[in-house]
Amino acid sequence: MTMKTVWILLVCCLFVISQADQGGFDVRHHLSTVTRYSVSKDVTQNLIEGSNVPSECTPIHLNLVARHGTRSPTKKRLRELENLAGRLKELVRDAEARNLPSDKIPGWLGKWVSPWQGKVKGGELIRQGEDELYQLGIRVRERFPTLFEEDYHPDVYTIRATQIPRASASAVAFGMGLFSEKGDLGPGRNRAFAVTSENRASDTKLRFFECCQNYKSYRKAKEPAVDKLKEPVLNKITASVAKRHGLSFTKQDISSLWFLCKQEASLLNVTNQSCELFTPSEVTLLEWADDLEVFILKGYGNSLNYKMGVPLLEDVLHSMEEAIKAREENLPPGSYEKARLRFAHAETIVPFSCLLGLFLDASEFEKIQKEKPLELPPQPPKTRDFKGSTMAPFGANNMLVLYSCPAASSPKYFVQVLHNENPIALPGCDGKDFCPLEDFKAKVVTPHLKHAFNNLCNANLDDPKHKHPSI
Repeated sequence: MTMKTVWILLVCCLFVISQADQGGFDVRHHLSTVTRYSVSKDVTQNLIEGSNVPSECTPIHLNLVARHGTRSPTKKRLRELENLAGRLKELVRDAEARNLPSDKIPGWLGKWVSPWQGKVKGGELIRQGEDELYQLGIRVRERFPTLFEEDYHPDVYTIRATQIPRASASAVAFGMGLFSEKGDLGPGRNRAFAVTSENRASDTKLRFFECCQNYKSYRKAKEPAVDKLKEPVLNKITASVAKRHGLSFTKQDISSLWFLCKQEASLLNVTNQSCELFTPSEVTLLEWADDLEVFILKGYGNSLNYKMGVPLLEDVLHSMEEAIKAREENLPPGSYEKARLRFAHAETIVPFSCLLGLFLDASEFEKIQKEKPLELPPQPPKTRDFKGSTMAPFGANNMLVLYSCPAASSPKYFVQVLHNENPIALPGCDGKDFCPLEDFKAKVVTPHLKHAFNNLCNANLDDPKHKHPSI
């Protein structure tokens, strides 16, 4: 046995040991915003065990802001996967020409064809995504039976979605679950319901990221810097994977293979092909790089990212105030709204979660209220609270439930925030999930209302009068 052979065996053994040390590492928990809802839903990060809602308090209104369910790759990404298939064959041919031992080349690599081969259009809600939202609708109705006991009316149960088909399809799937067995249509006793959308060019509540010119300029200018931050990770992993398999992988190859891994693991439940090219520590680094991009371009990395979502926050608060007014005036059932249900995108749910201060400690929350950017999420193996897989997986949702408590109690109205159906700590409410409405307004909502949407998004920020502190 040559020294080279011994070295190869030693490297292989260390690789196997490093995987074993991970103790059941599951790549499906590390796919950033491509993570499936079923995988992420019960992750306990920042969640509060049990319920802090007193039994005598009753829900009187529900706001839901949800991301669409699991979708297929977009048209641009479909082309990337088609190109990857040809590139992998080229790599295998090159390896064979160099007489590389066949056991170093993963058996699937040279035979791989894209599962979406020949597909021209993409980005649509897939069946798993339909089921995610359908089941969510059923669970919401079962959890809040008194809110959904009335006959359907579009003014009582308002359902809104963006004009993007996967969002409106998600709204339909949710509504089918929510109103199942409430009508006379078909064997499921379904009923028809309305889903409304605003023009995407003027939808400042659900597609504010498309309506905000200053944000679009910021994002375009910042993307190269984000790529530069991610580059050392990709370079390091490219060198490691290439050395391990003896293949001439480029940085672009590794980027495409990581994308393929996320699609295979999330959409197809396949983890023994492209994902096995990476060690668990490499997966966590790639996940961190994805989360870094989300943080900087959609999250706490710049206050403009979430301040532009204030029209949505104002809409949520306004719906609560209308519900209280209806209750105070003793309006008859069926004459006022009991739920406002919205379906949108990761670019909606991440900024909205940031406005609420989710996944922050008290000192970080204080910073964002002063419009100061937070430090970047630390690189593994250090732990971090900001994770795309928990903040914005497919089907991610924030529910804000308005409660009325007995007249003897003071205050009378409270808000509970549920993230992915679980109570979550609100740093603006002293780390509690059940917060007096007036405290929620004063500590969570009002500090964000310093800038009007048009001034924030469409003013010339080179003018000192309009200069935004974080840009």
